[in-house]
Amino acid sequence: MTNQLLKSLQFTIESALREDRVFDDITSDLTIGDNNSPIKFQINCREDLIFCGNLVITEVIKQLQNSSKFAGQNFNLEFLAKDGDSISKFQNIAQGTADIKIILAGERVILNLIQHLSSIATSTNRYVTELNSNKIKILDTRKTLPNLRYIQKYAVKCGGGYNHRMNLQDRILIKDNHISACGGIKNALQKTLNKNLSVEIECDSYLQVKEAIEFNPDIIMLDNMSIDEAQKSINLIRNNSNKTLIEVSGGINLATIKNYRHLDIDFISVGSLTNSCQVVDIGLDFIKS
Repeated sequence: MTNQLLKSLQFTIESALREDRVFDDITSDLTIGDNNSPIKFQINCREDLIFCGNLVITEVIKQLQNSSKFAGQNFNLEFLAKDGDSISKFQNIAQGTADIKIILAGERVILNLIQHLSSIATSTNRYVTELNSNKIKILDTRKTLPNLRYIQKYAVKCGGGYNHRMNLQDRILIKDNHISACGGIKNALQKTLNKNLSVEIECDSYLQVKEAIEFNPDIIMLDNMSIDEAQKSINLIRNNSNKTLIEVSGGINLATIKNYRHLDIDFISVGSLTNSCQVVDIGLDFIKS
């Protein structure tokens, strides 16, 4: 785990616990009272999925047990799956024993996050499986929820995908608005010369690719092109630059991604991996003795 991922995870969970007012659970305080005896529980899948959530569960438990309210309370957990595992419907992800109040405090935060992250991992894996290519990598984008980028991108990797740039500092990526503001592709690329930084440029037509290839950028993104225009652009790039990698993006979904399998490209970026994933069904149940 990278240091930035750990910091993001800690911040996200701290904020989520505070938002849910887990230390002021009036229902549990009134109905359970001092009868806070340990209870067995299990976290299980209610559909087939790729799991992502061990880091989340561990951090939620850690923060709760480090609080004054839940200090010393019992929470013993056994993981039966690890991040990136393929899990079948009705299979248990984890099981354990915990004092009733601490598990009720953390239950919703745990489930909200692992359902979301597992949905990203599952969706990513479906794209990787449908593409079925040993050469082309599925990439995420910066279309992430505020403050969740690092953990969402971690979930993409759990599903077999790869991360595009993490933020605006990671790489020069000249997009259509940059090109428009600079007065054209050549003007934009000339400003990045001799900067000793990786340069990617987004092109939405063959003519733009023809302009861009003169500068041998590290990556050319073919954005929202038809298959035919993409193929024409790929031929131009491969015939003129051994250095330039090729990324395809724009409107690619599970129904169409197989159409790109035969292309001589390096990456396909898919914004929907993180910005419109369908939440998967994971539950937490008490086991009565």
